[in-house]
Amino acid sequence: MQTLDAIRTKRAVRKYTDQPVPENIIRAILNAGRRSQSSKNTQPWDFVVVRDRARLEQLAACGNFAAHLSGAAFAIAIIQSLERSFDIGQTAAYMQLAAWDLGVSSCIASIYEPERAKQLLGVPAEKFFVTTLAFGYASEPPREKPKPGARRAFDDVVHWEKW
Repeated sequence: MQTLDAIRTKRAVRKYTDQPVPENIIRAILNAGRRSQSSKNTQPWDFVVVRDRARLEQLAACGNFAAHLSGAAFAIAIIQSLERSFDIGQTAAYMQLAAWDLGVSSCIASIYEPERAKQLLGVPAEKFFVTTLAFGYASEPPREKPKPGARRAFDDVVHWEKW
C-alpha cells in the first residue's frame, strides 16, 4: 500500500473479530513505532503489549471513551518518559499506519485514570501514560469513503503564507 493511500483510507475501527493477530505482525507494528521520528532522537517511549482479555477489559475501564480496548485482539500502551511530548503522536501514527498496511485495524484510546492504568500494567511511577492503541481485525469492513461532511474542505483548512 502506498503511504498516501494508507492515510486516505485509514479509518478508526472500534469493533473487532475474535481472530488473533500473529506475533510477527504485532512485532512489525511495534517496530514501526520504535522507528518513528522524535525530537533530538530522544525516543521518549516504551510500549506495553496487552493481549490478555481480562487485562484489556480493566484497561478499558481506565478511559471514558476506551471501551473498544476490551474487544481488541491486542492493545499497545504508549508509556512516556516525558510528561509532554508531541513525539507520542508520531509513534502512534506510525503504528496505526503500519497496522493498516498489514490489514489490521486500530483506534486510539485516551487513559483518564493514568495511575490506575499504570498500576494495572506495572508501569514505573516516574513514567507517564495517557495513550493506548487498540488493534484487531475489523468486524465489519471499514467504509470506502469518509462520512459525508466528515472532513473540512482543503481550501477551508489551508492558508498560504498568512491567515
